[in-house]
Amino acid sequence: MESLVRSLKESLQLTNLEVPKQGLLLLREILERQPASVRLFPSGAGFVAVSEVLVGGVSSSCLLVATQAASVTSALFRLDHQSRPVQYEAIIKLIEAITNRFVNLTLPSPAHLRSSGRMKRSDPSSQALRSERFLLQALVCFQSACRLAEECASDPVLKENTFTAPYKHSGAQDSLESLCQCLLRCCDAVWIPTVIRMCERAPSAPILQNFYSILSSQFTLLPSLMPAFANKLASSGFYRLAVEHKGLLCAGNRNPNLNASCCGFLQKLSMCLLSQSDLPSGSHQHDLKEVENLLLHNLPSLCYRLSEWPSVLCEYQGPQAPKYCLVIMLYLALQQGDRLLPDQIVFSNVVWLLRSVQEQGCVPPHSVLRSALYLLALTQDKSPSLDGASLNCISKALSSCQSFSSLYFHHPALIHFMCRYPELAEKFAALVLELWLTKEQDTNTGPTPADTQEEKESHADERSDQKTDTETMELLSVMEKYPAVILTLLDMVCTREAPLAERVLGVLEVLLGGQRGYNINLCTKLRPALLQALQRVSVVNTDHGFEQEYAAQVNSLPLVLKLLCVTQANDPPSSPHYSNMEGVHFKLLYHVSNIAGRLKPIKTESLLPAISYLYCCLSLSPAHCTDRAVSMLLSNSGLMDQLQTVFSSSSSSSSSATSLSPSACPPLALLCCCHLLLSSLITLQRVHSTQVRKSITWSLDTAVQRLLTQKRNTDSLLLISYLRLLQALLDTDLASEVVCLTSGPGLVGLRPLGVEDGALYPLGSRGAQCLSIALSGLLLQKHELLLRASVNCLSSLLGFLQRKSPATAKHVVCQPWSRFLLHSLLSSGQSCLLHPAILRFIILLLQDSGTPVLREPDLLQVMEGVERRGVKELSKEAEQALRLLLTQIQSRDLLPREEHKQKVKNMIEELGEPDESCRHSQSHDVLHVGDVPLCLSDFVL
Repeated sequence: MESLVRSLKESLQLTNLEVPKQGLLLLREILERQPASVRLFPSGAGFVAVSEVLVGGVSSSCLLVATQAASVTSALFRLDHQSRPVQYEAIIKLIEAITNRFVNLTLPSPAHLRSSGRMKRSDPSSQALRSERFLLQALVCFQSACRLAEECASDPVLKENTFTAPYKHSGAQDSLESLCQCLLRCCDAVWIPTVIRMCERAPSAPILQNFYSILSSQFTLLPSLMPAFANKLASSGFYRLAVEHKGLLCAGNRNPNLNASCCGFLQKLSMCLLSQSDLPSGSHQHDLKEVENLLLHNLPSLCYRLSEWPSVLCEYQGPQAPKYCLVIMLYLALQQGDRLLPDQIVFSNVVWLLRSVQEQGCVPPHSVLRSALYLLALTQDKSPSLDGASLNCISKALSSCQSFSSLYFHHPALIHFMCRYPELAEKFAALVLELWLTKEQDTNTGPTPADTQEEKESHADERSDQKTDTETMELLSVMEKYPAVILTLLDMVCTREAPLAERVLGVLEVLLGGQRGYNINLCTKLRPALLQALQRVSVVNTDHGFEQEYAAQVNSLPLVLKLLCVTQANDPPSSPHYSNMEGVHFKLLYHVSNIAGRLKPIKTESLLPAISYLYCCLSLSPAHCTDRAVSMLLSNSGLMDQLQTVFSSSSSSSSSATSLSPSACPPLALLCCCHLLLSSLITLQRVHSTQVRKSITWSLDTAVQRLLTQKRNTDSLLLISYLRLLQALLDTDLASEVVCLTSGPGLVGLRPLGVEDGALYPLGSRGAQCLSIALSGLLLQKHELLLRASVNCLSSLLGFLQRKSPATAKHVVCQPWSRFLLHSLLSSGQSCLLHPAILRFIILLLQDSGTPVLREPDLLQVMEGVERRGVKELSKEAEQALRLLLTQIQSRDLLPREEHKQKVKNMIEELGEPDESCRHSQSHDVLHVGDVPLCLSDFVL
């Protein structure tokens, strides 16, 4: 053997190729005839020497020599020819040498092959035929290498080389794992494209037989990498390829070996893909075994080309099992984006199959039914609508499964399919929607085995962030197309557990907030359903107590109320339901106020959205709030008690923070909403002169002190709500029947009260001075709504003082602080100077003080700022405020010089007529800051 190897090595350097050919032939005879009991290569050195000679042979420029060397290599790869330890590195070099030889093979283009294929096949010396023979022998060799790797993997001694090389680890260059990786890498990068191109003109049964056997071997050698490999094969059309080869070359019991290889490959490919599917855990193993048996027993007989599949599926007679196999392969291929048949044909054939199975009294296996449902959903768009009989058939088939969740797959097409037909939606839409919102799905292929744990967690976080977005958007498209889905989701908000209900609520909120053109109809449909939901948790059996009787529903109550708030904010006040206070709108007000009044002790999660809804109703559509509606709210003693409890808790926590636990203090959002609701009730009670049965006690002293001394430590939202309530109270001259105000020495001084303090009670002259200073200080803030609320409250304060004590009003405005504040505002830059709120403040000073505070240079500075910016660049609100200011200047002749008068006149003309559209459109909006809704109608200047 040593002499033969040495001479072969020398002969490969000769120009006479007959010598190495004969030497390789002799070596092959020795390797093939050597008894298994006698080892030719007891040491690794001998095996390496032979492998080096064969590397030189397969690399020869002569294809005949290379083919002969590949044949010898196949014999060398017998298990009994392996040394101990196995020389995996030498085997890898041989595989790579054969693979590299493919570069020089003659593989003409398909067009050239079709035109000259007969001539080349008839000429044994043609280069193309030699290339084909080399490819066949190389495939035999590659298959032998795969078989050797499988045999070594089954023998622990050979797999790890444990006794002869214990220091070697599995990732070493000469390990079995490195050999398997080499086989997969070469197969994927070189062998697959080479074989496919070679067989394009005329498929060769021997070549394809070895080819599919090699592909099947990969699933055994490296199972951890097979999911990605299987996905790549299926998405690249290998189902189509194998099916066509079976139908073309194996029909009529021809080429049984090729048929067996194709069946083995299709079975392993299918099982690998199916194991990755999002099958329910309970049925996963059962489904895998079920499909494996189907394929094992029926694939050999399925020697049809794809064009013949429709006729097979539509056969009424004959066994159903082969048809089930076709359905499963259609499903697995479509999962990877490979449409083996046109969508319309798949859709109609699957419907026909289900009907024929039912007519024969059979029930499809679970895996087949799931595959059929997937095919129907994914191919429905390009298919005609189903008739009643077909829908009934599908409904019966789906109902035959004990648990629909076991048929579920996470794809938007399933939701569209179930919601498209009312017959299916009635039974299955709610189940599909629930599973859609709760099912865990990887939007990507997932981390690879090489990823670290940190990388896996990072991938999971990214997929989780993307998932909510994608799922919500898909549901939005379904709801827009099928509005009935909205009512189904709403029922889930009321009847499902809190986590799922919250997810549904989030989807509905996105829908209402983002689909402006769809809001009116949507809110009209949602409101009656919301009313029904509230009626289920409202007054039915008061004897057992609200919370005890409806403990199960209370969890869903805050969600329903939140959704009701969203519909209220999105439904314009011009909507017909507002004018019908005896209808749904009034009933909703009634139930929400009752629920809010019966939550004892305070349940913030339910009380907050209830108070928010009542506030939005009153503020968004005050013109439509009838006397009956206002009276209903004010006569609800439970609601008034809740408001009182919130205010009392707030007052106690601010005066004695250590005496109460944090849980006893009302949350900021709840306190703000209570202030806002109370302000609306005060305003509407004044308009309708409604009788009040129970007043709320509120500390005016505490409010003024907070605005004056604690504003830096108070949240802006709370300050805004205080200002809005104070504004409403000042507009009623602090004498509303809804609120009983308490005062203190800090506002009115000690008793007995003087004339001035008596006229201004419960605010007092000192309180008026403190409040004006506090409001003036808030004008320096940058917060938009706080600035607006401060100006509006200051306007109401000055109005109150003018009505009760004009001298106090003049004193408040003309104090030095006002002059300093005006100077600070005028020096704050053009954007601040021309802000509508600041312009309104200047108008207030002008109306209540005349010229002592406002001077001619101040007015000219405002006009210069307008000229620099341009009238057209001002906002609508700023235009209205400027028009009012210029009118005041003109009517009172505050700029006596003629050129200044002309400037004022020109500006008024340029401003044109007042535009009320801005005021009306803005007043219909709601700004949500956290859990606090702010109706912008309350902050219009």
